[in-house]
Amino acid sequence: MGPPESARESAGEPSGQRDPGLPLTEPAPSGAEEESADATATGANGRGRCGRCLPSPCGSRAEPEAKKKAPCPGLGLFYTLLSAFLFSVASLFVKKVQDVHAVEISAFRCVFQMLVIIPCLIYRKAGFIGPKGQRRFLILRGVLGSSAMILLYYAFQTTSLADAMVISFSCPVFTSLFAWIFLKEKYSLWDAFFTLFTITGVILIVRPPFLFGSDTSGMEGSYSVHLKGTFAAIGHAVFAALTLVILRKMGKSVDYFLSIWYYVILGLAESIVVLFILGEWSLPYCGLDRLFLILIGLLGLGGQVFITKAVQVEKAGPVAIMKTMDVVFAFIFQIIFFNDIPTWWTVGGAICVVASSTGAIVRKWFQSSN
Repeated sequence: MGPPESARESAGEPSGQRDPGLPLTEPAPSGAEEESADATATGANGRGRCGRCLPSPCGSRAEPEAKKKAPCPGLGLFYTLLSAFLFSVASLFVKKVQDVHAVEISAFRCVFQMLVIIPCLIYRKAGFIGPKGQRRFLILRGVLGSSAMILLYYAFQTTSLADAMVISFSCPVFTSLFAWIFLKEKYSLWDAFFTLFTITGVILIVRPPFLFGSDTSGMEGSYSVHLKGTFAAIGHAVFAALTLVILRKMGKSVDYFLSIWYYVILGLAESIVVLFILGEWSLPYCGLDRLFLILIGLLGLGGQVFITKAVQVEKAGPVAIMKTMDVVFAFIFQIIFFNDIPTWWTVGGAICVVASSTGAIVRKWFQSSN
């Protein structure tokens, strides 16, 4: 999972785009709507007629253009699986690069994504500022989304890969809660149940001493470090959820790439300021770490591309269920590359969080379908 915050962007709600990590529906780019409109206009001219030969039918030419080739069955789920794998590998590299601060890793990722986003904005003629009435939301989206990315990377570095991934997966539950508060969307008893179930899962992972005693078996490092990573993962889930609510508020009035542009440029600025304050800026001495930094940016971008393609050809419910493979890959990588077998507490917490988050998304999908 790329960071789930960009992934969370790419698979965002039907009205907008998400940060690396979270599993939600993404609108098709505006170009797709234009193509749809063009196809409708073509059909309106009459079946089998073209501009050069209006008096005579030419069905052999018009019909192939009017009919779109149906996507291969299961292609969207394959894209989702591939996206989850790329995000998880990127998370593994973040965990491997221990000599570089999480904020600096975020800065490198923003630079790589900026190199891709600028040509896209120029090609789509979307501009770099955005509609006047939406700029404050774009700024909020950029600050909150980049903060979510930094917190997730910090969580990967300070706690186990599986624990950080599972807690960050609680984003959809927080999204429902914030949508009820800020957008006045319906919040049912089922949503409250999913929220409580998620909190239960997080408690099982954190294992606070006043409930579980002083047993810290299976934790990576000291309990205080584990707690910092846990709070960072929770902060990522909260900020990513707020980002998705802002994207839903903006709807389709803002270009998809413009939203990512604010995320990248403000994330880079935020990372530079934080690094200046902390005094942590330093290039990695190891050539392998430098390679990891490049791969983190490329894999995160690849994960965003594939999750966007997935929601364009597949329904949100199946995509949300397949996104749980993020957690599965995190467990597998933790065992293979770190020889760290998750405890039963972590497994139980993962079941609670994944079940509640998936249930919340699938329920929203059924509601929108009806």
